[in-house]
This record gives sequence, C-alpha cells and structure tokens, in this order.
Amino acid sequence: MTKEILLLAGTRPEAVKIAPVALALADHAVLRPLIVHSGQHADMVGQALEAFGLAPDVALEVPRAGGGQAELIAGLLPRFDRVLAEHAPAAVVVQGDTATALAGALAAFWRGIPVAHLEAGLRTRDLAGPFPEEGTRQMISRIASLHLAPTDEAAGALSAERPPGSDIVVTGNTVVDAVLRVAAAGLPAKDPDLAALEEGLDATGGRLVLVTVHRRESWGAPLHRVLGAVRSIADRHPDVRILLPAHPNPMVRAQVQEVLGGHRGVVITEPLAYSDLVRALARAALVLTDSGGIQEEAPSFGVPVLVLRDSTERMAAVEAGGAWLVGTDPTRILAEAGWVLGSRLRLPLGRNPFGDGLAAGRVRAALERMLGLVPVTRPIRWRDQLVVSG
Repeated sequence: MTKEILLLAGTRPEAVKIAPVALALADHAVLRPLIVHSGQHADMVGQALEAFGLAPDVALEVPRAGGGQAELIAGLLPRFDRVLAEHAPAAVVVQGDTATALAGALAAFWRGIPVAHLEAGLRTRDLAGPFPEEGTRQMISRIASLHLAPTDEAAGALSAERPPGSDIVVTGNTVVDAVLRVAAAGLPAKDPDLAALEEGLDATGGRLVLVTVHRRESWGAPLHRVLGAVRSIADRHPDVRILLPAHPNPMVRAQVQEVLGGHRGVVITEPLAYSDLVRALARAALVLTDSGGIQEEAPSFGVPVLVLRDSTERMAAVEAGGAWLVGTDPTRILAEAGWVLGSRLRLPLGRNPFGDGLAAGRVRAALERMLGLVPVTRPIRWRDQLVVSG
C-alpha cells in the first residue's frame, strides 16, 4: 500500500528545493510524492519545476486583493485543509520560511499529520531581519516532527531550542542537488534578453554581474541605495554588464525601473526560468543578492557573493570566504564590488559548504525512518554529522 508524501511549494525557491526530493521518491516502493502548488506565486512554481521534468499534481488558486500576509494565510489555510482531507498524506514536507510553508505546516499539524521541515534551523535571532521569514521558520520549528537541517550550524541551533518530540537530521541542502543537476543538463537560454546578453559578452569578452533584490525589509530607501550602487558599478566598470531579473512584486519593479531603467550597462529581464538563472549564475563574475538560495548556489560555481543584508542565516558561505555581508550601504557595496572585479577573484570549485549534491537521498531516508519503514540502524550522515534527537 502506497503512502503519499505531500511536497508543498508556493515560490520558486521552494519548488527548486523540493524538486530533488520528488525525484528521489519517484521510484520508491511505498512512498509516492504529491507536489502541491499553493498559488502564492502563480507562474513561477511550474516554471521552476519544468527544469526537472516535473509539474504540480495539485495547483491551487488563492484570490488576492492586496499583497498582505494575513490575506494570503487566510486564503491558503482552508485550501490546504481540503487537500489534506482528500489525500490524507502520511507526511507533509514544507520548505523554508514562506507563507506557504507556515500555512501548510499549520494545516497539517491541526490534522495530526507529521510535518517535515526542509531547510530547518536557519537563524539570525533577529525577528526584524529577514522579516517575516525569521519568525515564520521559528514558528514552523515548534510544530514540525522532522527537522531536515542543511548544515551542522542549523542543526546546532535547533538542538539548542530543543523542539519537543522531534528528530533533527543534517542532510545538506537540496538546492545543491538542484543546481548541479540543472547545470549538468546544459540547457540553452530561454529568455531572449539573456541570450542576447550572452552573445554580446562572448563577442566583447565582457563580464556578467548578477543582481537579485526583493526582500521586504529592503523596500523603499534601502533598495534605492542598493540600486544606486548597482548603477555606479555599471558606470565604473565598462566591461561589465549587469543582469537584474525583476521580482514580480510591483513595488520592487517600480524602484528598479526608476533607478536602472534605460542604462546601457544594465539588462532588466522578467523573472528567469530556473535553468536560465543557473546559466547566468555559472557565468557571473560577481553576484549581489539578498536572496538566500543564491547564497547557497553560488559556491558550486566559485562565484563571489555580496550579501545585501545586515545579517544572514547562511553564515557558512561567509565563514568559508565566499560571501561578504555588505548591507545596503552604497560605499561598502562599491568598495567590495570594486575589489572583487578589480582582482578578478574566483573561488575554488567543489567546496560548497551547503552540501554535496546528495541531500535528497538523505531526506528520503529520514522520511522512511520517521514513518517506520526502515529500522534505525545507523545515523544519517553528511560530512560525518549525526542525527540529533530533539
């Protein structure tokens, strides 16, 4: 008799990080993956899953009049509850720290269905940054049964909090599985603007700088400072072309167009397909980002990262010397970017501190253990890190 494992995604990072888990479960004798798209970001989940040959099994629609978290959660909860009632999954896997993850975890918890939290244990200890993500992931940790921690640091944070009656397993981050798989496929550029940019760089020997900005706490004046610094980088480095995939949020888009629109050294695109983002990331000389996922993906390609935040829950990259916290201070951004570009810094390959590309297999084994399908004979390990009992 098969047991369904509900894999929940509402944003592109969630889709990218659950995809390797779905693939790892695809040939399981008992467990069957069921991918549910919450509808939080309507077009981006399906687009991301396509890079892995996957598609949502269930796609929800959540009408929204505004962009508030309360409205989104209120719409998601009853829809998730109906899906859970219909499918009665053996477990629900939520990823990260989004509204989708919180609503899915709550709905499952209320029905007594075990919650497995993928990418558990990331902490800044500052509820204001990133906001609201830090609070969201701490709340999920209180009700999850299985914590799938990407690093030893994340497992240590969870162990210190002592979540009741749960297991903490260090698996590595599934985003490393994802980015290595997509990069190996070598898919051609889908976005015509990216294809044209690549052609121009090939012809001139120019360099690419990838910029992604969207964090809620950066909207307004902080984002304006960042975008001004990006414009200055383009002005100061004539061989550089800035690639900025615009986030779907209209407030972010408006600021991007106001500061960078029309600049000859800046290419603003629609949100890129995941395979295109991986192409751009692999080619980049430098990344400026406030995204968590790109901090984890960039080390696989040896690309230096400037983190446009005052704190990060992904300190492993900073400690490994591959990322620098620069906040939104234009002077700091320009100084660090100038140093990286001037020195043509490239980092060693094969040293991603977030994983080895085998995390999804460890997630599969952890789910088997949680559901009693295999005896507990030995700890699941990544780099000799042990399961920690909660």
